[in-house]
Amino acid sequence: MTHNNSLKRLGRHTLLIPLASLAAVPALAQTTAAAPGPVPQGVLTLSASASVDVPHDWMSLSFQASREGSDAGVVQSQLKTALEAALAEARRVARPGQVEVQTGGFSIYPRYGSKGQINGWQGSTRLLVEGRDMAAISQLGGRISSMSIAGVGFSLSREAREQVESQVTAQAIARFRARAAEQAKAFGYAGFSVREVNVGLDQDGGGVPVPRVTMAAARMAEDAPLPTEAGKGTVTASVNGSVQMR
Repeated sequence: MTHNNSLKRLGRHTLLIPLASLAAVPALAQTTAAAPGPVPQGVLTLSASASVDVPHDWMSLSFQASREGSDAGVVQSQLKTALEAALAEARRVARPGQVEVQTGGFSIYPRYGSKGQINGWQGSTRLLVEGRDMAAISQLGGRISSMSIAGVGFSLSREAREQVESQVTAQAIARFRARAAEQAKAFGYAGFSVREVNVGLDQDGGGVPVPRVTMAAARMAEDAPLPTEAGKGTVTASVNGSVQMR
């Protein structure tokens, strides 16, 4: 019994030593992690931007037809006839990149009375014509009589936008660097190095809504081109970030 008691006491003392050592390790790690890093000195935050006005070179013209009646099949047939007539007219001048034609939604839904019963049907369909040939698209505004004009808009084509974006981004970056050099010099530094920088691009909306034209008015204006003015859009590039003055 004496020998066993001695082994038990030895075991207890043997285990206490590593446990005490391990308890000190997290405290040391916590002390090391809490040490604050050096505070950056001579860091300047600033921003710059550049804008370019560009004539719109892309036109979008949308058409819509709406019908209603007591029979869903008749309403559907009327909408199909109106869309087919408009498509036939638009396809006559369709050319890739110049005049592109795309059909929109085609929907029919019930019309309910005061007691919740179905007392009729109504539906609508849309057609979108867009491209660079604004003269041909404007002519369609008067030649398509089976649908009414729902809206017209102008914007930049992808190729024109990419070309302008590269130009305006270079201008914004040059202004950012010039402003950084000027302010670093004002603070008594000889130069600077860029720490971090963000570049953003923004193009204003080119959509120009027009009032819907009734079917009667559309027939009266048949063959007369839609009067339009493309106008200009503004592409803006902004640069913001920080520099290390040296």
